[in-house]
Amino acid sequence: MRFAPLLASAAKNERAHVASAAEHFGERRVCSLCALPHIERMHGPTLPELSLRARDIFRLVVEGYIESGLPVGSRTLAGSGAAGSGTINLSPASIRSVLQELQDAGLLAAPHTSAGRMPTEVGLRLFVDGIMQAAEPSAAERQQIERGLAAGGTIEAALAAASSALSDLSAAAGVVMVPRREPRLAQVSFVPLGPARALVVMVGEDGSIENRVVDLPGAVSGSTLEQAGNYLTARMAGRTLVDALHAIRAEIAGGRSALDAASAALVERGLAVWSRDAAQRPVLVVRGQANLLDETALTDIERVRQLLDELESAEAIAGVLDAAREAESARIFIGSENRLFSLSGSSVIAAPWRDGDGRMVGVVGVIGPTRLNYARVVPMVDFTAQSLSKIIGQDGFTRK
Repeated sequence: MRFAPLLASAAKNERAHVASAAEHFGERRVCSLCALPHIERMHGPTLPELSLRARDIFRLVVEGYIESGLPVGSRTLAGSGAAGSGTINLSPASIRSVLQELQDAGLLAAPHTSAGRMPTEVGLRLFVDGIMQAAEPSAAERQQIERGLAAGGTIEAALAAASSALSDLSAAAGVVMVPRREPRLAQVSFVPLGPARALVVMVGEDGSIENRVVDLPGAVSGSTLEQAGNYLTARMAGRTLVDALHAIRAEIAGGRSALDAASAALVERGLAVWSRDAAQRPVLVVRGQANLLDETALTDIERVRQLLDELESAEAIAGVLDAAREAESARIFIGSENRLFSLSGSSVIAAPWRDGDGRMVGVVGVIGPTRLNYARVVPMVDFTAQSLSKIIGQDGFTRK
């Protein structure tokens, strides 16, 4: 590696970056995102492996690319300066040398021989995790989000409002996912339909009834059906389907179920049926697909067409957002970090929202090109998730 180790003054330099970012964003408060969770770190140099000069130039390239969507050249950098740090006192030739080093390290790429540089997915991940300073949403942005949610009505209306607000503010596609109505369960029973099939009946605390047909594992006695039903009722009562499935599977896997082999097999088949059903439950609200067709999209029509095709797959998008269910705050998936959007090279920023008891209800986020303004959008997604969590339990907020 040709980079000099980061000097002991790096900590001081970090504080300078935070201060300059605070000045750049005016009255907005700045919050560090150096420990943002994500699926996995891509391979590439770490921040301490970059010299201060390389680090500053790298930051300017990423920020310039995010702002314009275009590669950034050495002459542009020679006439620019980092926020609050003055002009880069290097010649275009010296800057080109550093840019080549960053490209050799896999952080930057040159789309054309004579063009400038743009960050790779590895470079964007390094920028997001180690350099970016995010500003909290402005008062106007917070009011716009809260105003849409305050309209009240149904959950569906609030989800549409949240998705639209994120789309408008981020200039990307806003997306909100929520499971279909999941009543707390009261009773589960198996009704024989013949020698090889049974009807699984699930009764909710609200009186709702759902049923599914399952194939039986060979000859099953009435007592086995009853034991399996009693077992599921005891474990599922008072829980949502998703919560119950996790708990029961863990108990069976740990050998703590006290079921005989036939009853355990029957329970597993019942769980498989309800698991498939649960996977199809998410409701997805997507707004602002047209935002993806900006002026830079004209130079990459195939990528945009691929992204729009991907946005048509509601179940697949729900799978991506589902990865953010257990996160404490927003998660960022850049390009190939998620399989669904790897072909279009798009990014997803998503955060979970919860009910009054702290249970995860759904996920809200933004989908757009990898040049999303992460520093602005990440806190915005977090704020929207927090706002949804607050309003979800208010009186008069009902579901269709």
